[in-house]
Order: sequence, then structure tokens, then C-alpha cells
Amino acid sequence: MARYRAAVIGCGGRSHAHIRASQALEDVEVVACCAPTPTRRDKVAAQYGLRAYADPAEMLQAEKPDLVHIVTWPDTRVELMSLVSDFGVPACTVEKPIAVGVRDWRLLVGLEAVTKTKFAVSHQCRWQPNLAKCREAIQSGEIGAVRFVDCSAGMTISGQGTHILNYAMSLNGDSPVAQVLGTACGFSNEDPGHPGPDTTVGYLLFENGVRGLWQTGYTSPRCGDPSIFWQHVRVGAYADRGRVEWQEFGRWEIVRPAGEERGDFGGMETWAENNALAQAAFHRAVLNWLEDDAKVPGTGLKQSLHEWKVVLALYASALWRTPVDVADFGPPENLFEDLLRALQR
Repeated sequence: MARYRAAVIGCGGRSHAHIRASQALEDVEVVACCAPTPTRRDKVAAQYGLRAYADPAEMLQAEKPDLVHIVTWPDTRVELMSLVSDFGVPACTVEKPIAVGVRDWRLLVGLEAVTKTKFAVSHQCRWQPNLAKCREAIQSGEIGAVRFVDCSAGMTISGQGTHILNYAMSLNGDSPVAQVLGTACGFSNEDPGHPGPDTTVGYLLFENGVRGLWQTGYTSPRCGDPSIFWQHVRVGAYADRGRVEWQEFGRWEIVRPAGEERGDFGGMETWAENNALAQAAFHRAVLNWLEDDAKVPGTGLKQSLHEWKVVLALYASALWRTPVDVADFGPPENLFEDLLRALQR
């Protein structure tokens, strides 16, 4: 008999990965799904043998799940996370990004301070096997102390920016970002679900003294299929005696004093297998946290809110043309809108 009951809010494409990953865990039973569109929810329910609901509150009341996956557009985060918290759901995963602008971020900071629900954001590639190898090489100490991290993505800062920031932070012991010097260009709004500048560049200073370069959008390095803009996801770390680099759709390598180790992403079939493993490992990490308060995953809500604050700090730096200290930064309510107006001039 399953120990945990899981349910999904949102029945779009990403819902399948969450359902399959939960079903791959022997102590989890996925029992229900929810979406306002009958064709979407009924199709997903039939495919996986779930009960279908139109209203998330009705589903939470009837099913009383231990774990909820929120797989909806970013502008629904506050409402749905607050609902999950109000129903006392023990754990909840949320798709990225955690917010859209300042208002959502502030409301979620307030929620994080009072909620008993353990929220974690789905930066699932943090658990991808090849990225884990790179992180383990750093943690072993064999390549020395990290001095610089470098991360980039083909999508916008709202689409993939927090993904790569989280992965880069994982290579740097999850040291918080202390300062951001950033710039941004263009706003074509080609992805209305993830609004943000077309391209951004941020120079980062972490609290542990490590420096970093953070790039998103069409000016980023190319490392996947040139015709597929979302495939250009990469992170690297440069240390005293070596370096690591991981590309989600390209190569990975570890350079040590004793020798080098490298490989590639293995093609789309292997990528899909690794992504499924990563998604399941992320869900397992959330359940481990549910069982032990000390086992906070590296994508917990507190850290994810810090990452979005770094996004807002980059917006402010681009608009104000000055470095921004993250700890003391209080983003003004209309920061995002002011930046977009400046970019559209």
C-alpha cells in the first residue's frame, strides 16, 4: 500500500513528467488531477487512471493528498500555493519560475514565513546524473576551491534563468548571491507565459567570494541544436586545480589533476531517461524532507525566493545602471513594468 497520495494541478505537457516520476516511486500513488478544461483533465485522468476535477479546492478537500504538483502558468503561483497551504497539504512541488514580478514575490515571501507546507521548485536537472557527477567532483575537493561559475540558457531569464542559476549555485555550495551587476535588452514577448527581457547578462558576486557570469536569451552561447532555442542550457565551475562543465543537450566534462572524464548527453532518448531519473529524484528529495525537517532540498521555497530576488536585482541594475546588493534590496512594486517600458522605447 502506498505511503503517500499525490495529486496534480494543471494537465499540460509538464504534468506528464510529474505524474510518471511520482508513479516511479514505490511508496507514492497518484490519485487525482485537476484542470479547468475538460478535454485536458479527462485525457490525463484516463491515461493514468486518475480521478479528474475542475476545481482544485474540491480536489484537495476530497482527496487530502500528501503531495501536490502545481504545473500551471507562473501567474497562478500565489493563488494555488496559498490554496495548498490553506488545506494543510504537507508537501508541494511547483514549476519554475516561482514568480513573475515583484508583487507575486512579496506575497510568496509572506507565505513562506507562515506556511507549514514544504514547497519546492522543480529545478529537476539539479538531480540529473551527469550534473551530479560534476557536483560530486567539486565536493570531493580533488579540483580545489571553486573561484568562478558560468551559466547560460537560450530561453529568457523568466523561462530558464532560475534553472541555470540554481544549477550554478549547486556547484558553489549554494552560497547566496550578494551582488548583481546586470543588463537587459529587448522585449518581444514571444513567450507570454514567461514574460521577461529577450536577453540578459548578469555579473554575480556570491557571499563566499566566488564570482559568476549568468546569461540568458539569444546572445547566450550555443550548445544544443541551433534551431531549438530552449536547448542551450549549460553551467560550469572553474576551480584551483580543474573545472567542470555540464550541458543539458551537449557534452559534460570534469578536468582533474589526475585526468579528465567526459561524455555527451547521449541523444534525445538518453536525455529523456536522465530527465525522468532527475524528476523522480527531485520528488524523492521532497519526500525525504517531509520525513526529516533537516533534509531541505536545494530547490526549497526559501532558496527559490532568493533566486527570484536575484532576478529582480538584475532588473533593477539594468534599469538603474548600478550594481545592486541583494540582501538590502527592496524591489519597488513597479520595477518589472518600469524595465519593460524602458526596453520598449
